[in-house]
Amino acid sequence: MKILGLEITRVGAASVPAVPRSEPPMTADVAVGAAAQAGISGFLSAGWGGSATRVRGLPPVTPQSAANHGTVFSCCNNISGDLAKVPLKLWQRGDGLDVRVREHPATYLLNVEAAPGVPGKVVRFAAVYAYALRGNGHIYAPRDSGGELMRLDLPRLGGVTILRDGLQRFYQFEDGAGTHRTVPARSMVHMRYMAEDGWTGRSPISVAAESMGIALAGQRAAARNASGGTAKGVIKLADVYDTDEDRERNARRIKAAMTDPDADGWIVTQAEEDVKRLDVSAADSELLAGRKFDREMIAGLYRMPLFKLMSVEGGVKANSQQQAIDYKTDCLMHWSELVEAQMNMAILTREEREAGLFLRHDFGALLQTTTKEQYDALSRAVGGPFLRPNEARAKIGEGPVDEGAMLNPAPNMTRDSGAPAAQQEDDE
Repeated sequence: MKILGLEITRVGAASVPAVPRSEPPMTADVAVGAAAQAGISGFLSAGWGGSATRVRGLPPVTPQSAANHGTVFSCCNNISGDLAKVPLKLWQRGDGLDVRVREHPATYLLNVEAAPGVPGKVVRFAAVYAYALRGNGHIYAPRDSGGELMRLDLPRLGGVTILRDGLQRFYQFEDGAGTHRTVPARSMVHMRYMAEDGWTGRSPISVAAESMGIALAGQRAAARNASGGTAKGVIKLADVYDTDEDRERNARRIKAAMTDPDADGWIVTQAEEDVKRLDVSAADSELLAGRKFDREMIAGLYRMPLFKLMSVEGGVKANSQQQAIDYKTDCLMHWSELVEAQMNMAILTREEREAGLFLRHDFGALLQTTTKEQYDALSRAVGGPFLRPNEARAKIGEGPVDEGAMLNPAPNMTRDSGAPAAQQEDDE
């Protein structure tokens, strides 16, 4: 098997029947016909644009502007990062047992090297991040003449267009090498979220555009307040000055007294003059409360628990492992199963899917137990000690002992010291 031009040999592959991976290539006539038909039937954008709100004055909601919000970035980064750091394994359904398939190009491309010099996890992270932020994520998956996957490329962001020819869909884009391509749907992993027509994805940001617009407006207001862009006070001057220079000099004096951190708080003015401060603490408190609401609202859009956003205001569970389980079941599995289903459509051929092959994330890395919990579970599963004394001594850097090659008996059993060592091992 060749991947990226190299001959790859697998060791320890699962024993599964060979499945042909050939698919018919797209001819030039089909590609030209699809492009021509697109001029009649129209085209479907890949969902990269923004969504206008119906409320005048709210900022426009686009993926770029929404990504500037810390909570949006954290949600998308958590989802894409956690899905990228766990292996995406290939399995085959058998008679009541799922068998791991190792001898397949997808296993190498998705987890090791997707394209020359590009790690598979980098490609998965970028595609899922775009999927969570924009509602559409793309991976170009070309095949050779024999139907084998050659590489997994990331198309240029914002440059993917869907062409429609009846029920068929084709993709126009520019790949990483700068080549403009038109490929059929089977050659493009298109992850789309909340697609009303099955093809055009919509992100949670675009669906809840008004709520997101309020959050972005609140962030802008907070940024202006923090940078001093809002008025801090009002100085009302009397019309008793002989020259404009005297008037401006007195205004500068009052302003300096208001902003001087060493001032005693007393400002001297004329009889008809007045000074009012505008830094109302109640308004500041309301702004902070609004920011908190925005964070909780955005987390709800992505099904993200607040503890993953480093927030403990909603309370924390006593067991951090239970938090990880809840995060997996309530958030990650919602996104991962959609990603897996849409990857299966392009990375695996129809014959492979019919033969029971499927992709699945291995979330074992996210549910790591403590050493005590792991050893207690293993000991309970085997009914007694599961490490020989010499193996335990090696873990702490100590040398072997004479009887350290045998397992100690369970607490309710005794060892027959007179039996031969081989017989003891057989009994155990």
